[in-house]
Amino acid sequence: MNNKLEKKIHLIAVDMGYGHQRAAYPLIPLSYNGIVTANNYEGIDLQEKKSWEGNKRGYEFISYFKKLPIVGDLVFSVMDYFQKIDNFYPKRDLSKPSFQQKFFYKKIKKGLGKKLIDKLNKNPLPLVTSFFVSAYFAEYYNYMGEIYCIVCDADISRAWAPLKPKESKIKYLVPNKRVKERLKLYGVKDNNIFISGFPLPSENIGNNKNILKKDLQERIINLDPTGVYRKKYKKLIEDYLGPVDYKAKIKRPLTITFAVGGAGAQRDLGVEILKSLQKEIEKNEMKLNLIAGSRLDVYSFFKKNVENLCPNTKSVKIVYNENKVEYFKEFNQVLRTTDILWTKPSELTFYSGLGIPIIMSEPIGSQEHYNREWLLAIGAGIDSEKVNFTDQWLFDWLRSGWLAEAAMQGFLDAPNTGTENIENIVLNNKVKEIDDIHLL
Repeated sequence: MNNKLEKKIHLIAVDMGYGHQRAAYPLIPLSYNGIVTANNYEGIDLQEKKSWEGNKRGYEFISYFKKLPIVGDLVFSVMDYFQKIDNFYPKRDLSKPSFQQKFFYKKIKKGLGKKLIDKLNKNPLPLVTSFFVSAYFAEYYNYMGEIYCIVCDADISRAWAPLKPKESKIKYLVPNKRVKERLKLYGVKDNNIFISGFPLPSENIGNNKNILKKDLQERIINLDPTGVYRKKYKKLIEDYLGPVDYKAKIKRPLTITFAVGGAGAQRDLGVEILKSLQKEIEKNEMKLNLIAGSRLDVYSFFKKNVENLCPNTKSVKIVYNENKVEYFKEFNQVLRTTDILWTKPSELTFYSGLGIPIIMSEPIGSQEHYNREWLLAIGAGIDSEKVNFTDQWLFDWLRSGWLAEAAMQGFLDAPNTGTENIENIVLNNKVKEIDDIHLL
């Protein structure tokens, strides 16, 4: 194997929602063959593909179905029960296998992932995956290289750890201390867990965080129109970002980015935000980015409503690309001039590390409830009030400096060097864990 290949990885994700592929995207430059999608790779058996597609359709249907009163919540709660996260305290042995875990291992024993691992074993580079099932079948079918699993949430269920964790060689790249402690309760060996931080896009960070800091300097001005935050915390801001002028005025319209999840279940919320802020948007005093992702149905829904509500404005942008990698590129570019990210607490929770305050819509699933708790704990996320009154409470929050404070808290306390750390751990044998982050 030549030196060039020794510095590359096999990068594995799964096409289910956005979280697993979004986590893989920043690592594409390290990958020998781009993102290999475990449920739709070149040469996948038809039977295996159908099995994956059934799981994906089921999850998306139930996520969207959740919107229905009473019945939707009931059906979703049954599904969520099988992927629930147990209370962390009291600390105890949680290594007993879960139903979800047994379900996937049963499929693996029938051949799930074998063909892919046989293929990758011809060139056994370090394997990095953002989905636990890929790590499972890599180990089960004796992948000859090292196996790393990126964790995409602030806390995780038992399904993320192997069936026999004490015997496993899978190594975990985790976003925070809580996940490390959780995996240890599941029986994973301490020396197989690295607190790397979540991998964020390099194009939003730059060298020595120069892009991140520049964007945050401008964002804080927009989020602090009265200067109350900059005046009170002038020294703190200067220590991390440089000189502060708390009298500086807004240079561009306040920009909100609203992102739906992979199932598109919260698309209606984007339209409600548009309705509430319609006057400010039509006056070009505010911009709204509606993120349709890779879903044409969500794009069409947004387009129709924008044309009906604000037909003459250029202050609403819909971000859509059927190719997910291209969508991630466009989304990351939009984030550079985004002042507020409004989304459910999905994997985008960790994008608070870019110095973007997050207004949280309703969590969907156990892991998102824990993501919400993590954002609240570090002060980088705020629960939304009633959406139809956004034009009232949002501006109160801006005048108070609360959102500027949330932006700075995310920059300070949410890890933003995950991509660099993962490269160092996996390829350069430089293991330096993040130690200046919260327990939660």
